[in-house]
Amino acid sequence: MKFWQRFSVEGLSCVVTGGASGIGLAYAEVMCDAGARVTLLDIDATSLQEQVQRLTKAGYSVEGEVVDVTDRAAMYASFARIGERYGGLDVVFANAGIDAGPGFLDSEGQRSTDGALENLTEEHWDKVLAINLTAVFITLRAATRLMKPQGHGRIIVTTSNAAIINEAIVGTPYMPAKAGAASLVRQAAMELARYGINVNAIAPGPFVTNIAGGRLHNEADRSAFAKRVPQHRIASTEEIKGLALFLASPASSYVTGAQIVIDGGQMLGLVD
Repeated sequence: MKFWQRFSVEGLSCVVTGGASGIGLAYAEVMCDAGARVTLLDIDATSLQEQVQRLTKAGYSVEGEVVDVTDRAAMYASFARIGERYGGLDVVFANAGIDAGPGFLDSEGQRSTDGALENLTEEHWDKVLAINLTAVFITLRAATRLMKPQGHGRIIVTTSNAAIINEAIVGTPYMPAKAGAASLVRQAAMELARYGINVNAIAPGPFVTNIAGGRLHNEADRSAFAKRVPQHRIASTEEIKGLALFLASPASSYVTGAQIVIDGGQMLGLVD
């Protein structure tokens, strides 16, 4: 086998949660393009149908299921169907997530009453943690039920560099939710290694997606983030595809429990 063939995911079965847009769609596209059989899970039925039709028309093997990742029974049922459809499951991207609203500073560095700690509602806190943390646990649990008996699998969780550093212009619940997901990745990797299941995280910095209502399409918000990135720009979702393919493929066979940051150097804290 030539070394580059270790990056092959040809014929592998793959699930992507939150797969109808943004980073999740980028994961789905690269896996489809590399020959995997992909199922997109998303709560947005319209976007899901559009993307499944587009990818199918392009000749890819792709399915879609409308699922709310916080609906535990629906998630377990969906994974059971997928496992039956493919005769197992090779790769899962636990990607679905939401933003946490405004931080305690706005994009101009001024204090924001909307993001102030005393004004955050318990309902908002619960929703962010339910989608960004608890749903990751549900996804890992559903995937493990299929992967453990077959003795192999790849689970990749989308965390954030906000799991490691704190952001004043990002809603407060986002950081503990993503930090919890990162800790869960390490814990699951430790437990599942003996069963041939690798568990890793991709921790993006600022990418232009539709999260937060497409916040980074706005020039002021984009500039606020970009000025803290040494490369002085926000990434496109195309730039995450290589890392996703690496972690899904045999090339990453000795990588587990890792959280790989992809943020243009934002965490370095140096901007010239």
